[in-house]
Amino acid sequence: MPAPGKKNKNQEVNLDKLGLEMGNKPPQALDFEEAVLAALLVEPAILDEAMEELTPSCFYDPKNRMIFEAVVSLVNEHEAPDILSVSQKLKAQGNLEIVGGAPMLVSLSQKIGAAAHVEYYIKVLKQKAIQRDLIKASFDILKSSYDESIGVDYLIDDAQTKIFDAIQNSVRTDVQEIGSVIKVAMEDVERMQSQTGISGVPSGYRSIDKITMGWQPSDLIILAARPSVGKTAFALNIARNAAVDHNMPVAVFSLEMPAIQLAKRLMTSESGLPADKIKGGSKLEPREWEQLEYKLKALSKAPLYIDDTPSLPIMEFRAKVKRLVKSKKVRLVIVDYLQLMQGPAELRGMREQEVAAISRTLKSTAKELNVPIIALSQLSRNAVQRTGGMGKPQLSDLRESGAIEQDADMVIFVHRPDYIGLSENSENGKETTQIIIAKHRNGEIGEIDMLFKSEQIRFVEIDNTLASEAGTYGSAMNDEFAPIDFN
Repeated sequence: MPAPGKKNKNQEVNLDKLGLEMGNKPPQALDFEEAVLAALLVEPAILDEAMEELTPSCFYDPKNRMIFEAVVSLVNEHEAPDILSVSQKLKAQGNLEIVGGAPMLVSLSQKIGAAAHVEYYIKVLKQKAIQRDLIKASFDILKSSYDESIGVDYLIDDAQTKIFDAIQNSVRTDVQEIGSVIKVAMEDVERMQSQTGISGVPSGYRSIDKITMGWQPSDLIILAARPSVGKTAFALNIARNAAVDHNMPVAVFSLEMPAIQLAKRLMTSESGLPADKIKGGSKLEPREWEQLEYKLKALSKAPLYIDDTPSLPIMEFRAKVKRLVKSKKVRLVIVDYLQLMQGPAELRGMREQEVAAISRTLKSTAKELNVPIIALSQLSRNAVQRTGGMGKPQLSDLRESGAIEQDADMVIFVHRPDYIGLSENSENGKETTQIIIAKHRNGEIGEIDMLFKSEQIRFVEIDNTLASEAGTYGSAMNDEFAPIDFN
């Protein structure tokens, strides 16, 4: 999906020309611009406030903008701005004659209003700048909307981003006293004490939730493993546990596997029947058909949404996730897998930079929408070829970009020693899997032993022994429609 052409993206909107076409003057307050500049030249007391609140774009008149930029340069050089120093700076920048020379600065300094009113003047200038930014953003959106080469999903995301950027000038975050911050923190602690201990989206595994407290909003979680080790199966187990057991809406973006294959995997793990029977390798008995239909009732009603668009462009992904969060109240997003996504068109052919851009966008999307995103990732062959350490993967094994490790709030490896022939006990260790939390920005790291039931495509915690699992399955088949506990 092509991105907007560079002429649309970089070309500056001429507000004067646009205003003439529309029969309106662009929002501006030239008298206030001059009053603020005059105050900057003769009232050092207001300098800090002006530097904090204003940017050059707040000044509509190009001459006034040049004067303000000269003031900013002096402040950055730790020099006091006054008529003489500003004149010298403008002269050095080649702008003194353009603004009208030193006499103009003298005349400007006499236009100062009451110092008490400067705060109001600054507020008006910011408001006018926001109006102009909204006009520019709207005009860019209008032009892009007529361009047939731009995909609609990219267009929607780009429009949202432009409007969001335009209104950021009105957002001001003040310095907070520690007392007020502690009060809010205490309220959060009290709220969490009244909960079960999990503050995020439950994984469905007690040993993992004990470390993570659930998948936390705004976190980017990288789930990585070598091919065919079971990372997709583990991710589907996580999605199923949140959607079925806790009724939390989950979105799964499957770039590698069609939705029907994912559905069959979920049917296998949910029913407890062998995967071979779901795939049609062997026939289902009438009794098993009944059990299958019964066990799929909860799964069929679960708020689980699957998108199997192949080679999904990252901007299209952002647009889709925004819609799902807004319309379906999605609480968890899973991407299978990161390396199959398409990055920005201008970075095609530069794989490391493209993957880095994808990783940054995933993190910014999680933060912007305040939902956890679990992105599956491939590992390099280094983990298999490395001698010692039972072939355990390391953060450096993440493929194609160090940015993945940097952007991730958590990195989890799925490690199966038996798969790479390193299990110490080839018989008992056949299904042993380690879930390795190798990076955890807001908590502890650790290794969790689990069992991977390959025939049922599901992971179980180590305290669910093979004997108890077999007993549960056997009793379910002997007791009509008996529910099976998969957690």
